[in-house]
Amino acid sequence: MKKFLATVLVVVMVLSLAGCKDDKKKDGLSGKLTLWTIAVEGDSNYPAYQQALKEMKEKYPNVEVKMESTQNDDYKLKIKTAMQGNDVADIFFTWSCAFLGDFVENGKVYCLDDMYKKYADKLPEAMCRNTTYNGKKYGVPLTMNVVTLFANLDLLKKAGYDDVPTTYEDLIKCCDALLAKGIIPFGCAGAANQEWCITEYIEPLIIKTAGADVMDGIFQGTKSWNDDGVAKAIDTFNDFMKKGYFAADDAALDNDTVKANFIAGEYAFYQNGSWNCGDLAASGLNIKACEFPVIDASKSKLGQLTGGPNDTLAVFSGSKDCELAAQYCFELGQLICKYGYLAGSGLPAWKVDYEAKDVNYLTAQVAKLVEGANYLVLFGDNLQSTEATEIYLKEIRKAYNGEVSGKQFAEDLAKAIR
Repeated sequence: MKKFLATVLVVVMVLSLAGCKDDKKKDGLSGKLTLWTIAVEGDSNYPAYQQALKEMKEKYPNVEVKMESTQNDDYKLKIKTAMQGNDVADIFFTWSCAFLGDFVENGKVYCLDDMYKKYADKLPEAMCRNTTYNGKKYGVPLTMNVVTLFANLDLLKKAGYDDVPTTYEDLIKCCDALLAKGIIPFGCAGAANQEWCITEYIEPLIIKTAGADVMDGIFQGTKSWNDDGVAKAIDTFNDFMKKGYFAADDAALDNDTVKANFIAGEYAFYQNGSWNCGDLAASGLNIKACEFPVIDASKSKLGQLTGGPNDTLAVFSGSKDCELAAQYCFELGQLICKYGYLAGSGLPAWKVDYEAKDVNYLTAQVAKLVEGANYLVLFGDNLQSTEATEIYLKEIRKAYNGEVSGKQFAEDLAKAIR
């Protein structure tokens, strides 16, 4: 399969505030559709799906949609198993790049080129690059997100800091000062199947040590894991673990619990996706959204971030009515994007043609980070192939458990992923 672009040009992140208004007229669409998502009740994206589906029902009263939601980690197994048995919903949630690409390569996904023309004025071409394969579009992007370092400023103040440290050296001093006050610096879920949470610490460490171009090249298969910067980043992570920068008890916790602990004031920092902005802003805490500082300025710089357009809806090629599913998919995707952005669960992949002055302050801070970004590297568990991702996450687990040095980590992955 032809390589697809995973690094999104930052210029497209400054989305136009002008555009066509939605046509509220009901048309003659009718039929039954099934929809699979990961927006379970309690998920930060759940309200956006509910609002979007309600509006779609008002617009298309003769289209009956049955939504079935599955928790994130279970869904990954469910969708892969279902694809093998050709028993998939008409419209299904997916992640972009290699995750969706595997399904496309096996002929399981309906091409959206013809339907895209109808929405091209509202959905920038660049936002579709991560779901474009061999020049053809197969996905409808929803929101885009980046890994964000959230800081509890009130806890930092207890350690003598009025703001988030902007250099790596000062961050280390801050973490040591926090520990001296009995405050755990970082919260990170370490339970089974939560390796993706660990990568949201490790990938920024690699990017800010080896450089975004190295991380991107590794994930795309053009560079080797056996890189000194990678080894150094893992050694840094190991040092964090040994120093007690992460709570030992977090090894048994899932991400929802860790986020709740951060809101409860148990950690000073929580590094995770920007989809958490809405929940964190609503907590009433004095929180700031920022990026992890640069470790090696000769290879990296501020503005090199992990993330990009990733959350996607796609149409199963075996649907009984692919054309209906495709049109519904685009319009539903646009509304999920709108309500997700307004709720603080992501930045918009679609053009903003509605009033957005009430977007929460953390989402606004992340938007500024993205506007100032110069390189975005998509999440490694989505950018890599399924086989490579499985190997990668097993090695991530070893790093979290303190079972490998940086050198071993780099060498192991270089041998296993070619």
